[in-house]
Amino acid sequence: MNNHTLLAELSNIHQMLNQLFESLPEVDAYRCYHPSLAPLAWYYGHSMYLETYWLREVVQADPDMTERVRPIFSAAAPPTAVQWRLLPPKDHLLNWALELQDENLMRLANPKLLGEHSLTTQGRLHRVILQEHARSYEKMLMVLTQRRLGERFDYRVERPLTVRMPETAMIEIPRGHYRVGARQDPAAYDNEAPAQAVELSGFRIQLTPVANSDWLAFMQADGYAARELWSDAGWLWRQQDDTLHPDHWRQDRSGEWYAVGLNGPCELSAEEPVSGIGRHEAEAYANWLAHRDEAFSGAVLQHEFQWEVAARTREIKGYGRVWEWCANLFQPYADYRPSEYREGRTLEFDDLHFSLRGACLHTQRSLKRPSFRNRARAGERHMFTGIRLVFPPE
Repeated sequence: MNNHTLLAELSNIHQMLNQLFESLPEVDAYRCYHPSLAPLAWYYGHSMYLETYWLREVVQADPDMTERVRPIFSAAAPPTAVQWRLLPPKDHLLNWALELQDENLMRLANPKLLGEHSLTTQGRLHRVILQEHARSYEKMLMVLTQRRLGERFDYRVERPLTVRMPETAMIEIPRGHYRVGARQDPAAYDNEAPAQAVELSGFRIQLTPVANSDWLAFMQADGYAARELWSDAGWLWRQQDDTLHPDHWRQDRSGEWYAVGLNGPCELSAEEPVSGIGRHEAEAYANWLAHRDEAFSGAVLQHEFQWEVAARTREIKGYGRVWEWCANLFQPYADYRPSEYREGRTLEFDDLHFSLRGACLHTQRSLKRPSFRNRARAGERHMFTGIRLVFPPE
């Protein structure tokens, strides 16, 4: 992909970010709708801060603009209410962003203005900026979805979701040595490197993620109430959160389930991957399925290496519909080296975050690569997250 194509993609995502921000009334753009999410206005400004940081501060050695707004938009720590209160009014923030977009695109389109820097080779600078916007855009869509979930709907389901037992279609991956991680990828984050050679035991992995109808079977079997299915941490979370369904699910007056998305209420498709579940729920589901049917004996959450190997060999389907929970904590690879740039360093190596792999329907192409590693806390359910299980070999 050449720089002209990358510039076109960058201009396009600018427009997408602008439209999301402009579409909301100011009071809604500055409101917090979920304890793990900042207001939409913060993500909008943060995205433009990062673009300017990489272009002007890192490549052109000009920190003037970013130093002025760093206290508001830097992600050196998770965004806080203190930062939100520093946000400028909507018109000011929008005008600031639009001016930066025009100026930054002009600089990116003229290599002579960029000067000599390692980030200007292989279109790396363009790719880094593009994927930073992609991450902010997805966060903004999470905010908008949570805003929708706070509304009341008088919706009637026309095609009720019904229970079916999970599909038994699996792909077997033989024991062997496999490569994981990024190798000479100009856009890779520090947590994707260095590339690793890992030895995996043989395993079977579900061809597709767990579907809505599968999850309904778990709910109707009182899986949320069965203490024996939950870990101690999961049951503690369960006691603190009385929600007995995925985050995006709601019931109509007849008790039928439907989903709430960006565009409001919609029917739940039986075959679509379930979305809006936390890792505690995913683990309980795996335990339930493993004991329900001999065909699913030994079911567990996938390790992220298992997912990546299956994705690289193109053995699995449904990749890109939901972020998929993994069994392992989000930890650095062997011989990990943090990014030399402050805004490029991974901050979540804290034994509290678990790995997520794949992508969701809202994930932009710049992030859809086998080595990309997402992460979340076990109880977080707002990130369009689902589940795919692995099993012992035949």
